[in-house]
Amino acid sequence: MADDFPRPLAVPVRGSALARGLLALLGWQFRMDGLPARQGVMVVYPHTSNWDFLYMVLAKWAAGFPMKFWGKASLFNIPLAGRWLRWIGGVPILRDSPRGVVGDMVRTLEQCRASDSFFWLALAPEGTRKWTAGWRSGFYQVANGANVPLGVCTVNYAAKTIEITHYFALTGDVAVDMQRIATALQGASGKHPALAAPIQIIEK
Repeated sequence: MADDFPRPLAVPVRGSALARGLLALLGWQFRMDGLPARQGVMVVYPHTSNWDFLYMVLAKWAAGFPMKFWGKASLFNIPLAGRWLRWIGGVPILRDSPRGVVGDMVRTLEQCRASDSFFWLALAPEGTRKWTAGWRSGFYQVANGANVPLGVCTVNYAAKTIEITHYFALTGDVAVDMQRIATALQGASGKHPALAAPIQIIEK
């Protein structure tokens, strides 16, 4: 399926052979062509198990990009856990920020684009491992508000593959954009398929 960015991509993959080897040892394959820009948002779907975190950290190292991800602020207050989370790319969610979580991230991405600093935020739009009726809208608000590419990471436990191959420029038309995202995610399969949320935004 065609997306909005030409190949070859602007930022090539320079990942860890060790991480790819560990994934292969676990029976997984990782595919990624690169990134279309130095700033963006990546949705990872589906999220149905604690095992997702392990595989995605290995995929992050296999890609070789310093991807960031949101985490509960309280976790970062635990001395060793907080340091480790920051080391692997965790960003604490400050819910009491005057601009809000989305506003803070939009501003961060805008500042990074202005300085040409690398910053990609990866997140699970379901927001939980339990079944939910759809996706939270934060990923869309951040990518659309900052005018950065939206990447799609397809997790497939059935085939044991992780693929990051589609990138979109959001139009602001949620229905149209979500249909394109859903098409890109065909074949996604969680460890617990029944817990995967429908690909639709339920929180605006």
